[in-house]
Amino acid sequence: MNDAPMPPQALPDAPPAAAFRVMSQRFRGFLPVVVDVETGGFDSRRNALLEIAAVPIEMDEDGLLFPGQTASAHVIPAEGLEIDPKSLEVTGIVLDHPFRLAKEERQALDHVFAPIRAAMKKYGCQRAILVGHNAHFDLGFVNAAVERVGHKRNPFHPFSVFDTVTLAGVAYGQTVLARAANAAGLGWDASEAHSAVYDTEQTARLFCTIANAWPR
Repeated sequence: MNDAPMPPQALPDAPPAAAFRVMSQRFRGFLPVVVDVETGGFDSRRNALLEIAAVPIEMDEDGLLFPGQTASAHVIPAEGLEIDPKSLEVTGIVLDHPFRLAKEERQALDHVFAPIRAAMKKYGCQRAILVGHNAHFDLGFVNAAVERVGHKRNPFHPFSVFDTVTLAGVAYGQTVLARAANAAGLGWDASEAHSAVYDTEQTARLFCTIANAWPR
């Protein structure tokens, strides 16, 4: 019996370098869009969506990815949904703050989806793919809100995601967002964490840093 380890398999040839300089070819027709949500709990069907932010990923002439413009909205909790007080303690959200300027769910989705569709058109992408840290959590809340309001123009793939937990685990051996950001040299401000805007922008920088290192 031979117990010698199997030799590593050869990696397949990478796509032509030119493919990495065209967004519509970089991710098989998908436009990566980084999303973070703040919520009233962990159950997308039972707990309210309270804040959403999105950053479409852009590409320069050399094929390097960079975060686009952030779109964000505070959200008025949908009727009948629950809010766990412990979630508010973590996020620091004050629902009746006079400057919160929250939008109804439909308005919030329209506000965030519009620049995503514009970026898809700019880069000739067929659909957006959600990028997030524990991305299925964010996608679950987006899909639940879309279903509640009957939105017909959800730009996101219904179940596929790019998850920076996995990417950062492979790249840096870190799965916590703050630690991954520090490992990538991006830094982390704990006083800003658990804001949808801050978390989204840091996740976007992390995704671009990792993606730009491959296949170079």
